[in-house]
Amino acid sequence: MSEEKNFKPFVSADRVMPEFTVTSILLGILLAVLFGAANAYLGLRVGMTVSASIPAAVISMGIIRMILKKDSILENNMVQTIGSAGESVAAGAIFTLPVIFMWMKEWGEGAPSVVEIALIALTGGVLGVAFMVPLRKALIVKEHGVLPFPEGTACAEVLLAGEEGGSKATTVFAGLGLAAGYKLITDGFKVFPSEVHYEITPYKGSGFGVDVLPALLGVGYICGPKISSYMFAGGILSWLIIMPLISLFGGDMVMFPATVPISELDSFGIWGNYLRYIGAGAVAAGGIISLVKSLPLIVKTFGQAMKSFTDKMASSGERTDQDMPMPILISIVVVMVLAIWLVPVIPVNLLGAVIITVFGFFFATVSSRLVGLIGSSNNPVSGMAIATLLLSTIVLKATGMIGEPGMLGAIAIGSIICVMAAIAGDTSQDLKTGYLLGATPKKQQYGELIGVVASAITIGGVLYLLNAAWGYGTPELPAPQAMLMKMVVEGVMNGNLPWTLVIAGVGIAVVVEVLGIPVLPFAVGLYLPIHLSVPIMVGGVIRWFFERRKKGTEAERKDAIDRGILYTSGMIAGEGIVGILLAVFAIIPMKGAAANFGAFIDLSARGFSLGNIGSLFFFALLILSLLKFSIWHKAKNK
Repeated sequence: MSEEKNFKPFVSADRVMPEFTVTSILLGILLAVLFGAANAYLGLRVGMTVSASIPAAVISMGIIRMILKKDSILENNMVQTIGSAGESVAAGAIFTLPVIFMWMKEWGEGAPSVVEIALIALTGGVLGVAFMVPLRKALIVKEHGVLPFPEGTACAEVLLAGEEGGSKATTVFAGLGLAAGYKLITDGFKVFPSEVHYEITPYKGSGFGVDVLPALLGVGYICGPKISSYMFAGGILSWLIIMPLISLFGGDMVMFPATVPISELDSFGIWGNYLRYIGAGAVAAGGIISLVKSLPLIVKTFGQAMKSFTDKMASSGERTDQDMPMPILISIVVVMVLAIWLVPVIPVNLLGAVIITVFGFFFATVSSRLVGLIGSSNNPVSGMAIATLLLSTIVLKATGMIGEPGMLGAIAIGSIICVMAAIAGDTSQDLKTGYLLGATPKKQQYGELIGVVASAITIGGVLYLLNAAWGYGTPELPAPQAMLMKMVVEGVMNGNLPWTLVIAGVGIAVVVEVLGIPVLPFAVGLYLPIHLSVPIMVGGVIRWFFERRKKGTEAERKDAIDRGILYTSGMIAGEGIVGILLAVFAIIPMKGAAANFGAFIDLSARGFSLGNIGSLFFFALLILSLLKFSIWHKAKNK
């Protein structure tokens, strides 16, 4: 409590600076759409997203300070507040909403409407922001010095180092531009394949390879060596141990869900028919274990949340202590409850909509507390989504809503909760940044709502576009989290899962937890093809090298690591943007032999390709570019 009383923000409460301006709103919306679309593509490809707060803050500083010649740290903070909402809405949406597309395709019903998708994302996002508002004083003000809020604190430090904004913004844009060109060359013109794969013939059932893409390298660098190594270990267990054993013991046997003898399956065949279910069991168990381990925090935080509605935590009346008025919050919640009730794809009555909202407040409370303690990257949103899907599917089935309507209803309910939890966590991090800087809370809260609306409208179009271009569950877009949610709902509703494989995955997750290894990254590595874990591991090894090198001062080493984070954040955004562009190319019809413009620019179809050697060579150049913009940056300037 003493830290709360003695704390002084960077901008004092009696000082008024430009904050909620037309510039910050428009730039924030642009970044919300940009990072929302890029993270949607990344998450559907890899199964994970990255925080957009720091790159959004750096880009904001580069534009507002260097181009517009304006100087307001609070205006920059507003941009990152609005911009980061796009990433969070995307993170919540891609866990569940692609399942609706997959089911409708299987059922021959086309695709869900963009309006329905946008409404589901919008209701979850708006409620997530609204529920975090009454928690601000309990979690951010009262717990200052107790809850670290790692991303929120880091973002504040970046903004406070604003005098370096121009140089650092250049680093982000360099990564964005290089990754965009690289992605266009490999997956657009197909000068070299983006995936290198080798069947290990003497060791039947196994395979090894690497996806030589900038976003994967960037994810590994940002996550660091530990998380990357856990994912890689999961990939080794699946592709080099379990799959060869399945091949050895399976022999010529035909085992469900495959329809041909196991001896006829290559490594991808064994992975698709068997390993995916083992991995799904491990991921589901990992999410639930993370949730159970958080129960003490859940109980404590939920109690604080309930108290905040009745506690007269008097507002000082100062600018830095002003939240959105309670009547407005209540009105927003009521409107969202009515929207949930009236949206056709969500099959609940008014009472059901109220129950969803209460359940969502519980998870929003949990998420807000957890990100303050362990950071957004470790927030077990997947565990919350699985728990919600299990409960909602069981309830809908028990009330007689079975088959297609019941499954769609369960996914719609899970989607709202998932988006709600993701955006509540993002809002808490942004409000922590604002608290440290001296921002006006209610203006940030309005900014979050603007970001949610912009990204919710966009995410429907992005998901529709990606589905039209490639479809979900394909090699281009594996949609691992959505595939997991699909299996959970189908397994409960239809009872058609190969439960032996799923339970084997649960057992592996329990063993990993007993050994003290973080379950979720290991389980994700077990579930995904090893081709994704390898480049992520490469990025993690580079980060490990940066952290342990002795050359230069401590400040220079930290600067190199920070520049690496900014550069790889740019790479992730660049690949995501071009991924969306290639999806547009893939659905542009053309006359003649090529079915679409994407096929027209494919050089490999004309016999030109550098092959696997070219892929590895260009991936090596990608690694060198990371070194150039990080540890070699100072040497160039001397």
